[in-house]
Amino acid sequence: MRLVFLGAAGEVTGSCTLVETGDVRFLVDCGMFQGGPEARQKNQRALDFGFDVRGIDFVLLTHAHIDHSGLLPRLTMLGYRGPIYATKATVDLLEVLLPDSAHIQEKEAEWQLRHRHRRGKGERGIPAPLYSVAQALACLKQLQPVDYGRPLRADERVSVVFRDAGHILGSASLEVTVSGEGKPRRLVFSGDLGMSGRPVLRDPEPPPAEADVLLIESTYGDRLHRSLSETEDEIVAAIERTRAARGNLIIPAFAVGRTQEIIYMLTDLVRRKRLSPLKIYVDSPMANSATRITLAHPDLLDRETRELLAWQQAHPDQVKIEFVADVEHSKALNDIRSGAVIVSASGMCEAGRIKYHLRENLPRSECAVLIAGFQAAGTLGRRLVDGARLVTIFGAQVPVRARIYTVGGLSAHADQAALLAWLAGFRKPPGRTFVVHGEAGASANFARAIGEQLKWPAVDLPQSGASYSL
Repeated sequence: MRLVFLGAAGEVTGSCTLVETGDVRFLVDCGMFQGGPEARQKNQRALDFGFDVRGIDFVLLTHAHIDHSGLLPRLTMLGYRGPIYATKATVDLLEVLLPDSAHIQEKEAEWQLRHRHRRGKGERGIPAPLYSVAQALACLKQLQPVDYGRPLRADERVSVVFRDAGHILGSASLEVTVSGEGKPRRLVFSGDLGMSGRPVLRDPEPPPAEADVLLIESTYGDRLHRSLSETEDEIVAAIERTRAARGNLIIPAFAVGRTQEIIYMLTDLVRRKRLSPLKIYVDSPMANSATRITLAHPDLLDRETRELLAWQQAHPDQVKIEFVADVEHSKALNDIRSGAVIVSASGMCEAGRIKYHLRENLPRSECAVLIAGFQAAGTLGRRLVDGARLVTIFGAQVPVRARIYTVGGLSAHADQAALLAWLAGFRKPPGRTFVVHGEAGASANFARAIGEQLKWPAVDLPQSGASYSL
């Protein structure tokens, strides 16, 4: 058996692992790299994947986030015709996310072309979209939905069980059993794990008792999140200060997961009278669709969320949520000078409508930006978190005078304590453990914590492109 780490090794994005065992070859995830110019270069280099994609038997997908799914249309474009297995909710989300990803790439290429023409330059050097909307739609035909907890026979030698990872709607950890000569071998892929006791989704399911090989994420493997109560205090303070200053509060939010969690928290704060009634604008067509899909899967929501939904429907005047669809309505939001809470994508401020709202509100000292999620190195969101006083948006320099708030308690990723608690569910250490999906420092710190606190041997820190024979 051989593992090849094609992404999210020594970094957070680009999740993709090739598993070769006997005559069977499959991928776990096929994600896009994210994080500015360097990530775009990595995506361009990954265009051919370094192997014949027609030799892949099937693809297993842990969840719908683009850094785990975003190169699937590229895989299909290069000739892959096999099944892509994912949970039902993930399939629903990908029907929105993948065409949207293609649309953003096409629009970005058009903008760069117009920008170069205005400056009297030619078309050379403008990267083409990784795939088109038509190619993304073609890829969707290969998706095959899977139920949580029900064994899937992906191949006569490979069975898979999807377990709820509690990260975003439809997210899963994978238990992969490979049969053949000798004893069957179990590979466990944590996927991205959520925090227990957090709103909206059910808690992550525990891992199986044993595994021969484990791949564990480490996005926040070197730190602890703030408690929910501390996070609520920070959000209340941000909203009240911005209201008092007569400005707007801009919240960059991932369309899937984070937007719904923010809506939940703001609504709950009003219900508990910690905030006065709010008007919230959700300005992201993708987030609007993701919210609709979330509500279509009530069985995946926790009890508290179902109760809050009932309260909000009974008190529509307390929290007014306006889902902004068309472009003209989105532009009109920039005419609002105070009192608006605008939740918009993308969560790392790299694309989409959030960039327009930041361009209009960052120069205004009475406004504020609430950063509520992970910001990868090289992104606009990361530069804001790091205290940049001048940023570039759409080719123009924009001064940062707005107050920047960073809240850590809303992360959809488990922190170090939660990751270690999940690992403690194994009855004995896996035969081999690989720490992935984390920036180099976070992964190294987490690997050290596994050794010191759980006393596990054989913890590896793979780098991108590394190959391991097992």
